[in-house]
Amino acid sequence: MATSEIPEHSDILVIGGGPAGSYAAAALAREGYEVTLLEKDHFPRYHIGESMLPSCRPFMRFIDVEQKVVDFGFLVKVGAAFKFNHNKREGYTDFINPNPNNAAWNVTRADFDELLLRNAAQQGARVVEGVTVGAIKFADPDVEPTKLQPVSLEWKTDKGTTGETKFKYLVDASGRNGLMSTRYLKNRNFNKALRSVAYWGYWTGQDMYAPGTSRENATWLEALTDESGWVWFIPLTGKVSVGIVMKEEIAKEKKKAFTGPNAMLDFYHSQLQFVPGVTKLLKPATFQGEVMTAGDYSYSAPVHAGPNYRIAGDAGAFIDPYFSSGVHLAFNGGLTAAATIGASIRGDCTEEEAAKFHTAKVGASYTRFMMVVLAAYRQILHQSASVLTDVEEDNYDRAFSFIRPVIQGMADTNKGVTEDMLQSTMDFCEHAMGMTDPEMHAEVAKRVDPKLLEHEGDDEEMEVVLRRVQARKTLEALHWQPNFRGEFFEGLGIRLERGKLGLKREEGQ
Repeated sequence: MATSEIPEHSDILVIGGGPAGSYAAAALAREGYEVTLLEKDHFPRYHIGESMLPSCRPFMRFIDVEQKVVDFGFLVKVGAAFKFNHNKREGYTDFINPNPNNAAWNVTRADFDELLLRNAAQQGARVVEGVTVGAIKFADPDVEPTKLQPVSLEWKTDKGTTGETKFKYLVDASGRNGLMSTRYLKNRNFNKALRSVAYWGYWTGQDMYAPGTSRENATWLEALTDESGWVWFIPLTGKVSVGIVMKEEIAKEKKKAFTGPNAMLDFYHSQLQFVPGVTKLLKPATFQGEVMTAGDYSYSAPVHAGPNYRIAGDAGAFIDPYFSSGVHLAFNGGLTAAATIGASIRGDCTEEEAAKFHTAKVGASYTRFMMVVLAAYRQILHQSASVLTDVEEDNYDRAFSFIRPVIQGMADTNKGVTEDMLQSTMDFCEHAMGMTDPEMHAEVAKRVDPKLLEHEGDDEEMEVVLRRVQARKTLEALHWQPNFRGEFFEGLGIRLERGKLGLKREEGQ
């Protein structure tokens, strides 16, 4: 049960009770630390992001919540189909072959997130709902942002009570608000290449994809025929979530044709004409409720940790809903936050080393998904181009054989995924994304030493080679490894053991 008492001091304070915050709180509380989690809403509460990856299972298993999710009875997700081009057969990623227990779920996030939050409390965390976090205070507020060390924060309950809590470590899992990144570090960068807006709602009475086959009722994602974006069709218990994701500038232009009190609803329904597969599945269905929308949701930051704080989940970065990476990345960040805080407390390494590891691990997982999402978007927005296929291929089977380790989340969780497999994935995606353009060059220059991109003369071939070499260096610096049990950054890797959760030194270091 959640408690209404907020302590004046806590070893670790977690802001936010979504998947990242609940995960970090549960993992740390199980280690015996005093953990307080402050959540502004009262659960259950609505949230989008309903489709999950098989990789979430080992994460949940570690904090003893997997069986609770199984028992709840969410709709089982056997795989996902991707219709990139209406002249080619859809691609498919199979979750259950050869292991049926590898299935994921499509979940109602209100129920799923509450399971995670209650589990954190059951593991020993003090969970307090209806609390808004105000100012965060620092040991020395006048140092440069990267050296800020949070030591306390002000809070206010929805009953009007106010107070301040001191802590030794802070986990910022405040979702899109991203208190540390947006208010203090001011280092959030929006991904212009993925600048999109989503419109979604719910239907009942729909048909299902591939009935009577091993793919029955799988998630369906379909590119809009006018190359402006894509649509998700996510079956849930008793209904289906249908969302349209469109390039922001195109959406603004299209919406100008719709006015009046039902403009949003009319616009949403009008765009379904560009997805014949979804239209067919919705033929017997009835739309329920209202159309919801969200935009500006693809962003990241160069730093996810600093002195005695960690940033996890959407508070630090979010890519795009295309490959359902949100909960996976939230769990990954929550676990890494917990492990690095444990490492700092236990003396496995210095706090500076622990913070650097968290930033590197979160950044690596984010970049893997970003690579395949960018490749997918290039195909969606240029459907006649052979991006994920060769010209003579009529399907995406070869592409999916390469990108499966990433889009199923196995790159972070599965011992069977080798470094060679991951390198093949990145090679394929690099090829799929093709040559860079001036805008991409400018964006990369903001994040790396500009000297790496300098050259003299007008040699276009040199330009291409230099850019690709530097891109390769960036990827290699992420140090691809098969899973969070064995992934090392600067000589450190996670020790995934209850009672000893922390970091370990790589042999020979």
